[in-house]
Amino acid sequence: QLQASGGGLVQTGGSLRLSCAASGRTFSSYTMGWFRQAPGKEREFVAANNWSSGGTDYSDSVKGQFTISRDYAKNALVLQMNSLKPEDTAVYYCAATQGWYSRRWATLYDYWGQGTLVTVSS
Repeated sequence: QLQASGGGLVQTGGSLRLSCAASGRTFSSYTMGWFRQAPGKEREFVAANNWSSGGTDYSDSVKGQFTISRDYAKNALVLQMNSLKPEDTAVYYCAATQGWYSRRWATLYDYWGQGTLVTVSS
């Protein structure tokens, strides 16, 4: 129901655009989020978007660097990542949760995409 794409290999300072396509159900009342998990580390919150209000939230580590948005025409969630650094290397997951209050906690998300790998070379 959630399909993430757009990952790849990029050099430091480069950009990537991740997309998360939603299908099979409507997520119009859900909060949609991006998380990432680097090798040997726990999954961490990256950004979230309230599907109905358009409200956004970012982790301190990506604020000003990443932008989360919606592509209404494609019913997709987008994460524009700029000025990428090696520490941004991770598998990126999109997910959906019913409450805005729960946006930063992975365990409270109900639906998950399969993940897309982002590798930033130095």
